[in-house]
Amino acid sequence: MQKGTTKSRVLIVDDEPNILVALEFLLNKEGYEVLKASNGLQALEIIEKQPPRIVVLDVMMPEMDGFEVARKIREEENNQDIHIIFLTAKGTDADRFEGYANGGEVYLTKPFDNEDFITTVNEVIEFGV
Repeated sequence: MQKGTTKSRVLIVDDEPNILVALEFLLNKEGYEVLKASNGLQALEIIEKQPPRIVVLDVMMPEMDGFEVARKIREEENNQDIHIIFLTAKGTDADRFEGYANGGEVYLTKPFDNEDFITTVNEVIEFGV
């Protein structure tokens, strides 16, 4: 992709403002259009109005956790082309299983490596999963 052109739209969903800012910076630098939500309900509203190609989803959030958000995304037929990447501090095997069982395609844990995160997003965009 040439510099100056916009890649796909990515929605970041995290209740930690610092994570939102950091991920937005990394993704903007790569040319992605970035949308942000600080909770699951806000994320679902954004998805309905401006469907992203990828949702980067935290698990531990108030009101609705990331697993529930992923389930709701997958329930909508129009959202089947949206890729879900979990990015969370919950890293047990049971957490990973629940993430994949609820429609996640990639499960990354915090703290994360910036290069690995961008590589993962680029690979999901290019190849699916």
